[in-house]
Amino acid sequence: MKIVKYLKNHIAAVFIIFCLLIVQAFCELSLPAYTSDIVDVGIQNGGIEYAAPAKIRQETLLNLELFMTDDDAAYIKEAYVPDGGGILSLRDGEDPAALDARLSLPMAMLAKIESGGEYDIGLIKAALENGQMTKEQLIDRAGLAMGGMGSLSDSLVRSAAIAFIQKEYEALSVDLNQMRLDYLWKIGAKMIGLTVLMMAAAIMSGFIGSKISASIGRDLRETVFSRVLSFSSAEIDKFSTASLITRSTNDIQQVQMVTVMMLRVVLYAPIMGIGGIIKVSATRTGMGWIVGAGIGALMLLIGVLITVAMPKFKKMQALIDKLNLVSREILTGLPVIRAFNREAFEEARFQSANNDLMKTQLFTNRTMAFMMPTMMLIMQGITILIEWFGAKGVDAGTLQVGDMIAFITYTLQIVMSFMMITMISIFLPRAIVAAGRIDEVVNTRSSIEDKEKTLDEKLGEVKGLVEFRDVTFRYPDTETDLLNHISFSAEPGKTTAVIGSTGCGKSTLINLIPRFYDVTGGQITIDGIDIRDLSQRRLRELLGYTEQNGVLFSGTIESNIKFGGSDISDEIMREASEIAQAAGFIYEKQDGYLSPISQGGTNVSGGQKQRLSIARAIAKSPKIYIFDDSFSALDYKTDLTLRRALREKINDATVIIVAQRISTILHADKIVVLNEGKIEGVGTHAELLKTCVTYQEIARSQLSSEELGEEA
Repeated sequence: MKIVKYLKNHIAAVFIIFCLLIVQAFCELSLPAYTSDIVDVGIQNGGIEYAAPAKIRQETLLNLELFMTDDDAAYIKEAYVPDGGGILSLRDGEDPAALDARLSLPMAMLAKIESGGEYDIGLIKAALENGQMTKEQLIDRAGLAMGGMGSLSDSLVRSAAIAFIQKEYEALSVDLNQMRLDYLWKIGAKMIGLTVLMMAAAIMSGFIGSKISASIGRDLRETVFSRVLSFSSAEIDKFSTASLITRSTNDIQQVQMVTVMMLRVVLYAPIMGIGGIIKVSATRTGMGWIVGAGIGALMLLIGVLITVAMPKFKKMQALIDKLNLVSREILTGLPVIRAFNREAFEEARFQSANNDLMKTQLFTNRTMAFMMPTMMLIMQGITILIEWFGAKGVDAGTLQVGDMIAFITYTLQIVMSFMMITMISIFLPRAIVAAGRIDEVVNTRSSIEDKEKTLDEKLGEVKGLVEFRDVTFRYPDTETDLLNHISFSAEPGKTTAVIGSTGCGKSTLINLIPRFYDVTGGQITIDGIDIRDLSQRRLRELLGYTEQNGVLFSGTIESNIKFGGSDISDEIMREASEIAQAAGFIYEKQDGYLSPISQGGTNVSGGQKQRLSIARAIAKSPKIYIFDDSFSALDYKTDLTLRRALREKINDATVIIVAQRISTILHADKIVVLNEGKIEGVGTHAELLKTCVTYQEIARSQLSSEELGEEA
């Protein structure tokens, strides 16, 4: 049902597939009957389909009427018309099948008599004319005489009638060989036509099924990806990047593959199975118990395999996640691994994850590999049973060879329908697990969502005043607060810096402004409005954010700087790159702003990456700039030049800088000193040197006595 629900938007197409599969099943189920006809009618009966001959001598018909009731005789006379020379032909439009029941037994009786029985046809006629017996008595006595042949079944009576017709055709000089060939060509043409129709239905249903499955895969990827984009950092941390990638690719691929199989196999198998059972029931061979035994054995096999394999399939997806995680870590950290000579250790770590996955896959593959030979054994066992008991029926005269062949074919079609469902059980458990993992992502609500009614319209003309009001924060699933009672403001036209020791919560503090996480206590406001009352889109429109690592995207320098919006002109782009001190190295490149940037910006240096990230934030022209230690990879000269140009350009915006180096924030209008998640001091550089011990320690560790203004 997890997978079926993905089909709700494709009900019309699924209905068309269902109709096409019915056509395909009808054609496939019709072929065994025609095969039976080729054997029984075309070969054994010489192409004679019915006990009602197309032509018959008038004398023969009169002899047959001796063994018919008056009503049957009158009906037969109406069905035939004179054709000259004492020959009668079947009336045009007359259904020969309707005459079978009236002619079969009289023909068998007459054939018995003509073959040298105890009665003579001349004596019988004389007895009737002389009144020695009535027609009813004759029919009764003839029936008793037929009893001497043994317990003839309907099929043997029919065979005797067909043999009688063959002799009649020989007497009429009918070419029996040509009749046989004509019949075989007719049946062969029908079988070819059904096969072509079956092939067309199969191709069409396969095409539509593939299209549906591709659409489902596309929609699922869009749904999962859009859901992931809406996640806060808490949800990203919960699932892990490697797991989200696996769910967006491998898991959806599993669902997509099984969807095709469901539309082609799971829908088709019941149609074939039910149709086969109906056909088998119509054969009246008395061997239906063999079919039931075979189906029961298959169902037992399927149940055992799914019970054994399902837990391993669940484990397999988790192991794929683990392997992706290890691979991603190793490939991302390859320079560090080489620098520390840890290749052997990482290879062993990868090998461990790889072997765990291999062992699980081997178990499931071996389990499923056991399934096919077992199913083939069951199927061949069913065939042997049918042939054994069918041969006895043929020998006893209760079953024709063609009927036995048809029964075997129908039975194998029923068994194959169950085998098709069994085959999908190889993929279904894994797809069920994958669908569950996809649902887990899709049904996870972001911990940070917009309110139903936001205050975007009240923001009006944005000034950019950012205030932290008694802010407290702790990460999900932790018991201690990382930030405690943080209160300060960042005014427009001024630079506010945040500094502190490593791990004191500086980056966490900054990440609360764009709502990557939400505060657990207190509030953050922009122009007096709580940021949680704004839509995330409106909030982030106000921000120009530059992260410490300087993330770049594959494309060009131009596409990265213009990442903030399609309305950024070339002039704004060039101005932003000049302020960010990036224009120099850009113009040195052969293609300038059209120079390619590889994935993750690996073809530029750390300093160049940071400058391009800063240029991207400046080009957006936001009201609030956030620089999360974005100057750490710059030399002092570039740092100083960049900050001077930045101050001249954005003198009316709010600037918030997180820094490790005091030289970066030396001239900030306000410096907030953090220590273990608490504010130790707020003020200018000069004020903090006098009042804040933590700031003094940081300053003495980075600046000389002359720079601090103290005596050596």
